[in-house]
Amino acid sequence: MTGDEQLVRMALRLVIDGEPDLTVVAEAADGDAAITAVDGHRPDVVLMDVRMPGRDGLSATRELLTRAAPPRVLMLTTFDSDDLVLGALRAGALGFVLKDTRPPQILDAVRTVAAGNPVLSAAATARVIAAATGPQSAHARSSSREAARKQLSALTERELETARAIADGLGNPEIAQRLRISMATVKAHTGSLFAKLAVDNRVQIALLVRDAEE
Repeated sequence: MTGDEQLVRMALRLVIDGEPDLTVVAEAADGDAAITAVDGHRPDVVLMDVRMPGRDGLSATRELLTRAAPPRVLMLTTFDSDDLVLGALRAGALGFVLKDTRPPQILDAVRTVAAGNPVLSAAATARVIAAATGPQSAHARSSSREAARKQLSALTERELETARAIADGLGNPEIAQRLRISMATVKAHTGSLFAKLAVDNRVQIALLVRDAEE
């Protein structure tokens, strides 16, 4: 668990350690210390602050996710740092929670990420995607679009429809309803998306679709 404010870290420790199935094994005040703590304690989940003194949370997350058996990373953020959150999600972080999120929701998020599932509401996904498609240079847009379209070209038409539904922030039940297919088929298509696109979570799929359609 990392954070740039001692009080925030203390509060999170008290909340998390109060649960019978969760334990805080370490905390750190900056990115370098976080990496050292993770290497020493091998936690299942890292609650990573986006903005920290010295090495920021994005850089630390990228470093951690290069490990052979990386922890699952849940970003802690305000929404004034969308660019850093986007970078972390592209790198493979499983989601993010806001600093003013209520304790029960933070605990739910930690458990969800520990199980290998993303923590991304439709509203949060929309915000991140909006940031991803914000103003940038024509060259950068063209490069991102070309790379994304190349990746998506490997998909079947039904897989592509599923990817677009994910980009719209839909969950599996909504995707099944939109495409008029079963939940089992949605899960099969989503599994194929992960494999063909070499991604780890649904936000990475959504970002690829948005990049391709810019």
